[in-house]
Amino acid sequence: MSSSAVEPGTKLAERFRLEDRVHESGGATLWKAIDEVLARPVAVHTFDPDFLRLNEVVSAARVASRLTDPRLTQVFDATEDDGHSYVVSEWVSGETLTDMIAAGPLEPERAAALVAEAAEAVAHAHEAGLAHLCLTPEHLVWTAGGTVKLLGMGVDAALAGITSEEPARADTEGLGRLLYAGLTGHWPGEEDLGLPPAPVDDGHFCTPRQVTAGVPGYLDTITCRAMLPESRRALTPFATPADVADALSSVPRPTPMPMPMPMTALPVAASHSDGLETAASSQRPAPPPVPHIPHRPPPPAGGGVLSKVAMAVVVLLVMVAVGLGAWTLGRSIGNAGTPTAGVTATPTPTVTVATHEVESLSVTGFDPLGDGEERPELALNAVDGKPSTDWHSESYGSVDFGRLKTGVGLLLDMGQNVPVKQVAVDFGTESSGGTVELRVGDSPDLNSLSVVHKFTDAAGKKTFNADTPQKGRYVLIWFTKLPTYQGKYRGTVYDVKVLATK
Repeated sequence: MSSSAVEPGTKLAERFRLEDRVHESGGATLWKAIDEVLARPVAVHTFDPDFLRLNEVVSAARVASRLTDPRLTQVFDATEDDGHSYVVSEWVSGETLTDMIAAGPLEPERAAALVAEAAEAVAHAHEAGLAHLCLTPEHLVWTAGGTVKLLGMGVDAALAGITSEEPARADTEGLGRLLYAGLTGHWPGEEDLGLPPAPVDDGHFCTPRQVTAGVPGYLDTITCRAMLPESRRALTPFATPADVADALSSVPRPTPMPMPMPMTALPVAASHSDGLETAASSQRPAPPPVPHIPHRPPPPAGGGVLSKVAMAVVVLLVMVAVGLGAWTLGRSIGNAGTPTAGVTATPTPTVTVATHEVESLSVTGFDPLGDGEERPELALNAVDGKPSTDWHSESYGSVDFGRLKTGVGLLLDMGQNVPVKQVAVDFGTESSGGTVELRVGDSPDLNSLSVVHKFTDAAGKKTFNADTPQKGRYVLIWFTKLPTYQGKYRGTVYDVKVLATK
């Protein structure tokens, strides 16, 4: 049976009834069909007799059918036979990424969450030896059930005759383009997908932050490392989809849509011989266990009076003991202040160093190993004196910043060189662990700032007191390992105070 002989109503394998022709191109036709055995919609590809890539399509479909990631379109059947070739797969309903960004870019975290799910699914397929090779916004779907689906793994590339000598790199760039599209609403590619093309500067696509205000620095960096390494020469490009998945692993994931509460079911007429129970009996909750309360016998008669007398005696004895202890302690303290005969007590002189708080601070999030800034809009929260506000870094997937860099921090500029005597930092109590270097120097360059102290646990209030004041204009709170925070990792500073000698 060829595509030319296939019409709506045709039934394949005595179960897949073709209903609507969805798309036709290059000798392959996509149908919406009904699986009459399971009473569900399915997608069916049929092929013209002269379709040249039939073997490649069926082979890719059979590999895809063995993939277990639920975010990939499931392939149910793939048959190659003269006149009876077809591929049956899951029918997916929902919004494509193209639909979602038609009116403009998504919220950065939502765009990152969708692509994070796709990246993990693509990485799973690569482990099985299958690549996508044609990732576009039409392939990424937010389903009606509130989950992510990636369409056409392996099959769409075979249908279009797309191959690559570096499939891992091709899919890595494809994931970067999806993230770029979600963050900016523009498409950074040569294909005409109905989206505005990404703007170009000096022969290269502009980075997401150059296109859309408010894109977090770490997402801009991840996008560049996936698809625009030439625009950031200091960045190491990602090599595989797994690299992209790791970089986005800390992004909060989209949650499925809440399911409605089930209504109370009516009993079902079915015999137990059929292996069924009534709905009422199967859904009736077991009664909660009754807690065992031990029985206490009543107190003996007269016990109330005796116990009151005993209690009064105990109280009197305690009062006497406390009085004797206080009298003995007072005598010891009085004698300690009287010098022993023949010995002259010489007081130890105390040297007080006058200090003052450095108030005229400018402060910024510091990310010299990334895009230069780390949540700079929150930096003033660390010096406003309010215990309820804080500066914090981006959230990362691991203690080592998702292997994107080796540190981030908060940089304080005091306007002039001052002898720093004390630095007090409140890291808050929500986080734990992490390692922080306290650096002081005359230049904001990371390598010019000297390490004067290390905090091995970035939690609570920490204070550094210098034996000898450390001169410098800049004080850097530099996280080299991130504390844990709500299942992820980030650095937090609620308050910073710098004292200098006069």
